[in-house]
Amino acid sequence: MDRLVPRMRLHAASIFGEMSVLATKMGAINLGQGFPDTDGPQILKDAAIAAITEGRGNQYPPVHGLSVLREAIALHQQRFYGLSIDPDTDVVVGTGASEILSAALLALVDTDDEVIIFEPWFDVYDAGISLARGRRVAVPLRPPTFRPDIDALRAAITPRTKVLLINSPHNPTGTVFTLAELQAIADIAIEHDLIVISDEAYEHLWYTGHPHVPISTLPGMFERTVTVGSGGKCFSFTGWKVGWASGPRDLIAAVRVVRQHLSFVSGGPFQWAMTAGLDLPDSYFTEFRADLEYKRDILTSGLREMGLEVLPSQGTYFVMTNVRSLGFEEGMQFCREAAERARVVAIPVQALCADPLIGGAYVRWAFCKQPSVLREATAQLTAAFS
Repeated sequence: MDRLVPRMRLHAASIFGEMSVLATKMGAINLGQGFPDTDGPQILKDAAIAAITEGRGNQYPPVHGLSVLREAIALHQQRFYGLSIDPDTDVVVGTGASEILSAALLALVDTDDEVIIFEPWFDVYDAGISLARGRRVAVPLRPPTFRPDIDALRAAITPRTKVLLINSPHNPTGTVFTLAELQAIADIAIEHDLIVISDEAYEHLWYTGHPHVPISTLPGMFERTVTVGSGGKCFSFTGWKVGWASGPRDLIAAVRVVRQHLSFVSGGPFQWAMTAGLDLPDSYFTEFRADLEYKRDILTSGLREMGLEVLPSQGTYFVMTNVRSLGFEEGMQFCREAAERARVVAIPVQALCADPLIGGAYVRWAFCKQPSVLREATAQLTAAFS
């Protein structure tokens, strides 16, 4: 690590990579990393194969994304949220939502600019801020409810604050921000003229009673918001790594400049596939949510039966538990013992926090797995910890 620049040393290891390696080493069920264990719709596979066979995706696609995909993204934003965007100027396609997020931070954050993120956070945010030489300012989602603390957000604003990075549905907590919470956040962003980067990778993964509302749909917010989406999360092809951003022309133009110098372009065949996915009927998205909600309930029930306190998951692939009821003060200790004793891997939330009081005893579990796998995992956990 001596060769690594100091600002990136804190990010040398990823908890997701670490726990997945542990899962492989122990032969454990991996409920840590958020990827489905079944493929998405066949129509997307067929579209990718056709693009390869017909020679439509085997060479460099346009630098900002296939025009048909950018048009599909624009139609998606109109169809679901009533947002009118120009696919020629207001959309950029990248190698997954993670690259888009990093490109947005590199494009919009300068040295020592402050970027506010809610804690706990997805680790890419913190690393991206460091890459951009910005300063991370954390605002808590306070346990045990993990709702945004609006007063703390307001107090965190300084003259150096440039960007507010939000994520709803929220990874790792499973919280979906309410309209009232989003409006309060929007009011602060407008008052202080902040740019908002809104990570909406899980936009279609919200559950009964907790609909997702993009912050860009609120008055005065479209013109200051970069909205990030994920084909991998929407269609269960996380390995294809296709993501995008949409928003006002000036912000997207800035993101485009940086993103073209990262991966230059992203996999052409998979862009054709995502175009087909975005054209799926509403019934696909409804059934997709229902299937994940069913799996959520299986895992939630099993974790409760083994004696864990489970926080209700309103969206995403994830549900969190407090492990103190099993005698653990730290999620990391529990996760290591669960891997060894139960052959089940999860993610300690403390690895996604700076403040140990926020994440300390909480563990994140992924339920985007087959029901039989979820039942097997909870049976192994129960046997190990009962």
